[in-house]
Amino acid sequence: MNFDEQRVLITGASRGIGRSVAQAFSNAGASVAVHYNKGKMAAQDTLQSLDGGNHSMFQADITQPNEARALVTDVISEMGAVDVLVNNAGIFEHHAVPGTSYEEWQQSWQRALGVNLIGAANITFCVVEHMMKRRSGKIVSISSRGAFRGEPEAPAYGASKAGLNAFSQSMAQSLAPHNIFVYVVAPGFVQTDMVTELLSGPDGDSIRKQSPLGRVAIPEEVAHTVLFLASEGTDYLTGCIVDVNGASYLRT
Repeated sequence: MNFDEQRVLITGASRGIGRSVAQAFSNAGASVAVHYNKGKMAAQDTLQSLDGGNHSMFQADITQPNEARALVTDVISEMGAVDVLVNNAGIFEHHAVPGTSYEEWQQSWQRALGVNLIGAANITFCVVEHMMKRRSGKIVSISSRGAFRGEPEAPAYGASKAGLNAFSQSMAQSLAPHNIFVYVVAPGFVQTDMVTELLSGPDGDSIRKQSPLGRVAIPEEVAHTVLFLASEGTDYLTGCIVDVNGASYLRT
């Protein structure tokens, strides 16, 4: 897959899946805009790990409409265009009803929906304004198997990812006439900093056994799927949701 002269904006690219996606695109020849909110040092590490290209780093709180628009404006100003958008920024918080106060419950919902769904919607709108003028673009959003199987310990996370799926499919139908194509990747557990403690704890073995492969995904496997969907020849896949969960959860 060749992405020479392609400009790619990846939200939440400072670590985990986002970092691997950034590295995969840079290895394929793309110029990468590394977005972060609070992890400046991690974003700098990601930026320094990228091969070749004209890569840059941008800070923004994408839950804030003005910051989301400014981010896209700054990326286009510096890089010239956005050919591919990867909506990767996301948060996961435990907030099961037992043991959670009503105030904590509200805050968890506001944070999860704000980053995982509204933030992605903000960035998508601003990028699409630009893509429609060029009549070209690809958008890949990172969802979760939790959107389908449920997240009893983190219901706002599951709901936000289900919303991201529906939003992406709505955009796929709306934007296809403008030659803009929209896809979703829905991973299960992935070996990232976010789940290292969980996987190394007493539940680690049972989590790995959820897949017949006996392990969780590595970030590079998710990144490879994102790269494939953003490549040439996948237009007719627009609107698809690709599961990357090692058959740990099978949809019908």
